[in-house]
Amino acid sequence: MSELASESLNTALSRARRQQQRNARESEAPTASVRTRVKVPLRFGDGYSVNAEMITFEGLVDGREHLAIALGDVAPGQLPLVRMHSECLTGDVFGSARCDCGPQLREAVERIAERGGYLLYLRQEGRGIGLYNKLDAYALQDQGLDTYAANLALGLPEDARDYTAAAQMLGTLGADRIDLLSNNPDKSAQLTERGVVVRDRVSTGVHATRYNRNYLLAKVTQTHHSIDLAALTV
Repeated sequence: MSELASESLNTALSRARRQQQRNARESEAPTASVRTRVKVPLRFGDGYSVNAEMITFEGLVDGREHLAIALGDVAPGQLPLVRMHSECLTGDVFGSARCDCGPQLREAVERIAERGGYLLYLRQEGRGIGLYNKLDAYALQDQGLDTYAANLALGLPEDARDYTAAAQMLGTLGADRIDLLSNNPDKSAQLTERGVVVRDRVSTGVHATRYNRNYLLAKVTQTHHSIDLAALTV
């Protein structure tokens, strides 16, 4: 079997496993409930600050400690703006320039606060493969593999994220119709499969650096993220 055919087979198997996981979780997902609401003032390194309400849940299907962060006020007749942001220790906390996660988080908080809605902070480090595996994948990327091929080379899915818990959170919050702040078509597709109406998918800005250009390019060419390639001239 050729290397290209082998890679295509691995990708198909990875997607099939994800679909099996989705089907199992959809059939078993209980109704979630709010556990705690607490007011938290947020402040970012560039000086931007905003008041937020952090919401925790009970009964999420994957048992993880996901957070909903309520920001701003939704005007009458408007839909909430929602960002599903996967946890990224390296980007969100340490400012790694190898991804665009930290800048996307900062952008999303301000845009949602202006419009009114929720940022769902999901415990899905490394597209769901975990921190250690993500760093192992970084090492393979340094040898020339792209971000998806590196995951597959480790015997892991190219993207292991499942958004059933996110759909539960939105349902619990009464946000069953939303506008989604995301470049990733899989996020809106998964939410739609789980009964959340995504009226519009709104792209984030392009946060390119000389370190993450290939990472962003792979997102566009392989998983059809809505990132303007013309902006990747770093």
